[in-house]
Amino acid sequence: MGLEKLHPFDAGKWGKIINFLKEEKLIADDLIVQAREATDEDLLVVHTRRYLNKLKWSFVVATITEIPPVAFLPNFIVQRKVLKPLRTQTGGTIMAGKLAMDRGWAINVGGGFHHCSSDKGGGFCAYADITLAIKFLFERVQGVSRATIIDLDAHQGNGHERDFMDDPRVYIMDAYNRYIYPGDGFAKRAIKRKVELEWGTEDTEYLQKVQTHVEGALNEFKPDIVVYNAGTDILDGDPLGGLAISPQGIVKRDELVFRAARSRGVPVLMLTSGGYQKRTARIIADSILNLHSLGLLGRQQPACALGSPSPDQMVRDSAQDFSNLSLQ
Repeated sequence: MGLEKLHPFDAGKWGKIINFLKEEKLIADDLIVQAREATDEDLLVVHTRRYLNKLKWSFVVATITEIPPVAFLPNFIVQRKVLKPLRTQTGGTIMAGKLAMDRGWAINVGGGFHHCSSDKGGGFCAYADITLAIKFLFERVQGVSRATIIDLDAHQGNGHERDFMDDPRVYIMDAYNRYIYPGDGFAKRAIKRKVELEWGTEDTEYLQKVQTHVEGALNEFKPDIVVYNAGTDILDGDPLGGLAISPQGIVKRDELVFRAARSRGVPVLMLTSGGYQKRTARIIADSILNLHSLGLLGRQQPACALGSPSPDQMVRDSAQDFSNLSLQ
């Protein structure tokens, strides 16, 4: 509806990533796992009914998404054009969590709404998909009782931090620009390994810190799954991130995280999260291609909830059933 022009986020990013991967022959239409929209029952596993009811007010959604004109739209339009796509990405994250456990890794080309907690949205994030994916796994998949969140978006992941504040089953590593949104001091108490970065941090320093702290985090706490929030707003020139990482630095960062997790036999769920430049779609696609070329996606076929190959129909059905049956 043209609203995307009022927001710094590239609303076409996810589709562009898929198209780039198709052009490179890594995926094809018949091999893509289509995400299903998270239902109210699914969302209530984490969210309060009071919070979900708030989203029926357009001005609340306008505040969360930071698109003021949304406040003047009828809520049925907001639900269909703004929130339904976000619920579908949220369903994709839940599904990708199951696929990661089945296949060793999965990438939701979308998701990573790390500023949303059970009872509060913000920073463009209306649903707590990271919390939902982990709680679904804890309740649904036998043997999953410990999770590590590695949040490398340029912003602090205060949503999942608030949700897992006192949960010893979840270890959070967060590396972010210390000077930008959200600056949530209370949520920082949940971070087990905090890496606060300065304005304009560049590749050499950044990659050294990522490698040191990812390895340290995985040595300190032995998880059953790693949820990797791989925001590309760390890219040099990003209007919101304030860091100065090159495209090659982002590709190397993703490689370091996958190498650390896969070498330990820990499944990885990757989410693409923030990134506010048109060129981020190409960088994400290049990173996925690099992971594939290095064998870090393993012998399994790629498995992605908004776009990755999973030729085994049973795996697709399993993930879809997993996301559409509430834990309640």
